[in-house]
Amino acid sequence: MPFILKNRRAFLFPVYKGTYERGNDALSNAIGQLSHQYTELVIKIVKDFRRSVDYLETRSDIDCGKLAYLGWSWGAALGPIMTAVEDRLKVSVLRGGGFYTTPMRPEVDLFNYVSRVRIPTLMLNGRYDVYFPFETCGRLMFDLLGTPPEQKELKVYDTDHTTPDSEFIKETLRWLDKYLGPVKSNIKAEEQGHH
Repeated sequence: MPFILKNRRAFLFPVYKGTYERGNDALSNAIGQLSHQYTELVIKIVKDFRRSVDYLETRSDIDCGKLAYLGWSWGAALGPIMTAVEDRLKVSVLRGGGFYTTPMRPEVDLFNYVSRVRIPTLMLNGRYDVYFPFETCGRLMFDLLGTPPEQKELKVYDTDHTTPDSEFIKETLRWLDKYLGPVKSNIKAEEQGHH
């Protein structure tokens, strides 16, 4: 997410169990949300995420009182779990997420978490999303968020699963500024960097 860094915010990209070089076919073998294997994978991913937040707390250059969760697609679908169980998060942005249309085991069923989400949440969804159909998956997730109504917002675009990048960037930065405050410029540090 270069736009996050360009706007002077730190960004952590965890490589979860089952993804990228930690794939080892775990994710593809676990597809089928009703399986025990998928449940175990999601539990490991949540642990990975929480360890990532633990790591941030060891950094003196990170303000851990202003942590945000940003999820896209599967990451957005997992957003209610992450933001319900991790109380160090202050705000979230979910792009292209929603409830799954297939049954899930109770341990990882998003319905069991979404009402426990209390932090300000921005959702950006495509009206014609084939992965998370808007009316039955995206809007329903938004409606059931436990976040107070005045602290949640849904932006809908006439697109498929991928919402416009320009809108995602603009709305994400607006949301972070609103709930975390604008990034303060460290003029002295900048001046020292030019000498």
